[in-house]
Formats: sequence, C-alpha cells, structure tokens
Amino acid sequence: MRIDILTLFPEMFDGALNCSILRIAQEKSLACFFTHNIRDYSEDKHKCVDDRPYGGGPGMVLKPEPVFNAVEAVEKIDAGLHRQTTKVLLTPQGKRFNQAIARELSGNDRLIFICGHYEGFDERIREGLDVFELSIGDYILSGGEIPALAVIDAVVRLIPGALGDDESNIDESFEDGLLEYPHYTRPFEYRGMKAPDTLISGNHKKIKEWKHSQSVKRTRERRPDLSGLCINAALKD
Repeated sequence: MRIDILTLFPEMFDGALNCSILRIAQEKSLACFFTHNIRDYSEDKHKCVDDRPYGGGPGMVLKPEPVFNAVEAVEKIDAGLHRQTTKVLLTPQGKRFNQAIARELSGNDRLIFICGHYEGFDERIREGLDVFELSIGDYILSGGEIPALAVIDAVVRLIPGALGDDESNIDESFEDGLLEYPHYTRPFEYRGMKAPDTLISGNHKKIKEWKHSQSVKRTRERRPDLSGLCINAALKD
C-alpha cells in the first residue's frame, strides 16, 4: 500500500511513521509513506495557502488552488501501479471513523490523506476532488495531522503480515461487534488480585466461552450504544 499525506506540517509525521507497527510494515515492504507539503503547490509567490473567509468570520480558510494542485500532482505519481485509490479528507464533518471503515480502507492499493488546518477548507475542495470525508470523533483539533495518523495506524495494522501474528486482529475490540475481553499474564496473583482460574485451566472450550461471555458483559456495561447484528445477537446470549 502506498500512502501519501498532504499537509502543511510534514514534520509532524517524521517520528510516528517510523515507530512500532508502521515501521515494521515499511521494513516488510507492506506499506510506504510519503509526505507532501501543500505550500509547495501554492501559486502565490509567498507560498500563501490560506485567506480570510468570504462573508466574514474568525480564522483563515485553506484556499482551493494549492490543495487541488497538490492532489492532482501527487495522484500522477506511480498512477499506473495502483488499481484502487481513495482520497481521504480529514474533517469534523466527515463520517465517523470505526473499525469497519479501517478494514475497508485496508483493501486499497493507495490512500491519499488531505490534512486541513486553520478554520477549515474552501468548500470547493470537498465538491471538486471526489474525497471520502472522515472524522475521528466529535471534537476539534488544530488540524488533520493527528486524525490522519490515527487512521493510518488503524489501517496499516490490518494489512496481512503487518502484525507478528495475523490472528491478533481477530479478537480485538470492535472486530466482531464487541469490546475485547480482559487480559491477564504473570504473576497469577498481584497485590491480592488473582487472574481467573479458567484461563490457566487448560480447558480450551471453557476458555473460549469465558472470553466470549466477558466480551458480552464488558460491551453491555461500557458501550451499550454499540449496535449491529453481531452485537445484538451476542448480547442475547
């Protein structure tokens, strides 16, 4: 997978893209990352990328020209090598990001992330670039860089081979519509708190049943707002 990131602050990605699973994915040639400074595509001699909004109001708005220029130029890079490309616009007004969307995006050959900043985008960027608008939650950040990193991490770890054990994705929270069950490791007892006897019983059937029941219990207690066929069926158990 090729991932291109269009941003005004490419330095924000230097450390994060070279740590943990994202670093391993690159070393295994499963993913490659490229950052592009939107300012480099400005038509203004001062590399200006924003301006005051028409109609007044606080803050500055990203101009359409540099963003259109950046997207169109980056799309041409290795265009013939990628069958399926999605352009992701990070915005509070986008669709709420979840594990299902992460899995869908992981099936792409290429992702292009467009990170806004300041007060927002000129509306023509939304209208003219055929973008998938995405939000990571109902709150406001300074820009799209942190949301882009969150989405990239969630997507790349779903690429087969990115994790040491591909089965690691199977039992994670949200994968089957439930929160993940509790985990325990050595020591068996710590400060008076013991791990469940079932987990060290060696009875794989009982262990599986315990994990499922704990997932259902935890989902019911902590995320009653979750919905879907898998969740509803499980909660009836």
